[in-house]
Amino acid sequence: MIALLFAAAVQSATPAPPAARAAALPEDSREARYQRCVVTAESDPAAARAEALRWAAAGGSWFARQCAGLAYTQERNWTAAAGEFEAAAKAAELGHNVRAANYWAQAGNAWLAAGDPGKARAALDTALVAGTLTGLALGEAQLDHARAMVAAGQNDAARRDLDLVLTTAGDDPLAWLLSATLARREGDVPRARKDIAEALRRSPDDASVQLEAGNIAALARDEAGARAAWAQAARLAPTSPVGKSALAALQQFDTPATTPASTSVPPAQSR
Repeated sequence: MIALLFAAAVQSATPAPPAARAAALPEDSREARYQRCVVTAESDPAAARAEALRWAAAGGSWFARQCAGLAYTQERNWTAAAGEFEAAAKAAELGHNVRAANYWAQAGNAWLAAGDPGKARAALDTALVAGTLTGLALGEAQLDHARAMVAAGQNDAARRDLDLVLTTAGDDPLAWLLSATLARREGDVPRARKDIAEALRRSPDDASVQLEAGNIAALARDEAGARAAWAQAARLAPTSPVGKSALAALQQFDTPATTPASTSVPPAQSR
């Protein structure tokens, strides 16, 4: 989910309200340095981390720690990234800066990618309880919270989260994909078919969406639909785990004792 993390970084760089700025150091110079650091993180994460370290030592506070986190995401060092985002969040809280919730949300996203849904949930709970996330940032945090709930086996809580996400981030195909997957796992075929249709409408070239469409069609005993969707998933991403799962489902479809391949909750970095 590197793209999401960088999008959140841009959003969190939006100037804080005057009351929050008054207690902080001058924003303009720090904003400019932060934006340079973010650009560097995309192309040269090692250099960005070195810059963030120097800046943190010189009082860069949450700006420096977030940039370090973004650099780690480019290197897919998710545990280190989560630690930096949490440090940024704590520094922002001490500075009474509204960016804190964004940083907690980024930490939760990184913990999901690191395979630690417990820590992800804790960070996302903090982000959501703050009450300062709005729009897409709120929807994406709710979506990640739902994923943490699924990983913890708390499907009822995940469903509540996802139903909220579909109103706050309904343009995100991943929201519909996760909702469809959860419905399939719970045996709600009508809901699964409805939601996967929405995911397909938004992202027909996503192999994960096509794989899940095949899984749902198979559950609904729509053999032709299942074969077509799995074949499309295999064509779209032939060497990826998703494509291989689709190919395996196609090959095993005619074996009576075999259950068709099933998608897991998509990894955080896939968005």
